[in-house]
Amino acid sequence: MTEQNDYRAALRQFIATDRFFGLDQVPISQETLAAIPPAGNRLRPRPAADSACRQKALDVLDRDQVRECRRCGLHETRTNTVFGVGSSEARLVFVGEGPGYDEDQQGIPFVGRAGQLLTRMIVAMGLKRADVYICNIVKCRPPQNRDPASDEIVSCSPYLFEQLRIIDPEVIIALGAPAAKTLLNTTQGIGRLRGKFHDFHLRQADGTTTIIPLMPTYHPAYLLRSPGEKGKAWEDLQQVMARLGLPLPQRR
Repeated sequence: MTEQNDYRAALRQFIATDRFFGLDQVPISQETLAAIPPAGNRLRPRPAADSACRQKALDVLDRDQVRECRRCGLHETRTNTVFGVGSSEARLVFVGEGPGYDEDQQGIPFVGRAGQLLTRMIVAMGLKRADVYICNIVKCRPPQNRDPASDEIVSCSPYLFEQLRIIDPEVIIALGAPAAKTLLNTTQGIGRLRGKFHDFHLRQADGTTTIIPLMPTYHPAYLLRSPGEKGKAWEDLQQVMARLGLPLPQRR
């Protein structure tokens, strides 16, 4: 069976078990689709040397800066720093708020229950975790899984911005309010922010600014607590798929 057939089979299974993300109830509207600027189904071919340079830059940032970081108090209670995982050439980057217990133990983002749901979300989009990049606004676990404090975000977010500069994604998905508020520099709640694209302004090393479309949506941990909101999250993901030129699943 081809990879495409694998994706379709997985999606059918999700629908049959828990009507994954309300897919059979919440198809994206034609009006919403018409409002999304199409990006086409283009890939951004990069020379092998360029890809290797991006990966090396990420590795150096992780090894020489993040793992040795003592900028805030979170380093005192961490087991491991949690840098990021995925493709250095990713067209799509997911940004969460911070590591939880499982992530702190393994040093890998989104590997617990919320991470398992995020993996399902990615597969439903016709992608694999290896196709995207996944990271957080802070690289160490806040105690008791609380939201990162403002001083912790200020100390750690430069690492995130450097990751985004290196990868240069076409679209960013902000998972949850802390990520969306940090990236968009806003105090609005996720309920008001989600459902539409926003401009994320990424300052480059040469002083110029790159604008990247950003879609805020609910964090997978919230969706586990509030499964009735999965349909809204699925609508958000479908808008991202349309923006990237990915085929949308047909309603069954």
